[in-house]
Amino acid sequence: MNQEALRQAIEKERTKIKKMKVTIIYDNEAYKKELKADFGFSCLVEVENTKILFDTGTNGSILLSNMEKLNIDPSSIDEVFISHAHHDHVGGLPDFLKVNKTAKIYVPSSFAGPAGREVITIKRPRKIYQNIFSTGELDNIEQSMTVKTQKGLVIIAGCSHPKMEHILGAASQYGKVYAIIGGLHGFNDFDLFKDLELICPAHCTQHTSEIKSLYPEKYVEAGAGKIIQL
Repeated sequence: MNQEALRQAIEKERTKIKKMKVTIIYDNEAYKKELKADFGFSCLVEVENTKILFDTGTNGSILLSNMEKLNIDPSSIDEVFISHAHHDHVGGLPDFLKVNKTAKIYVPSSFAGPAGREVITIKRPRKIYQNIFSTGELDNIEQSMTVKTQKGLVIIAGCSHPKMEHILGAASQYGKVYAIIGGLHGFNDFDLFKDLELICPAHCTQHTSEIKSLYPEKYVEAGAGKIIQL
């Protein structure tokens, strides 16, 4: 899809998603003590009648165990969105696919994806579902998900390996960014977050304490079992 076609598609999205629910399934820390923490990231994004699994963590048994404890049925998930090919984001995918036989999988172009499944390879920004977009693969390593809600755009990031200005810039073509949820890696240009209303640093974020100190009213604690409703 070229830029003009993408712009027209965005313009047609007049009805924004009214409710969005993000459940962190896999993270370095456990928000709920009954869940297991492990280095990696995965969350379930629920919008309207669609369930999208964003990344799959490192270990499939931990992923599925945490899902069970969160009352998430893996077979009910419609689509899988893979941010990038690092093992702490795709390690749980084989075990997940054993119990989900139908989910469509969106992967960045640097990741081949599993054989024998419907795999959509993404290089450039594109619409993947109504009001749900990919930033495209940025800096040749990672894509982020962008969801258009009534409050603004919500970015779901895996590790934020690309420069944050590139992530925010790519997402901003869909509207004004309201929130960011996920791994922020070594991001420290904190002024870029001044106009955001919700910041939930997870997984690999190295400067969580600084973000919390600078933006205490916007900061939301992450961890496996954390639920964010927008």
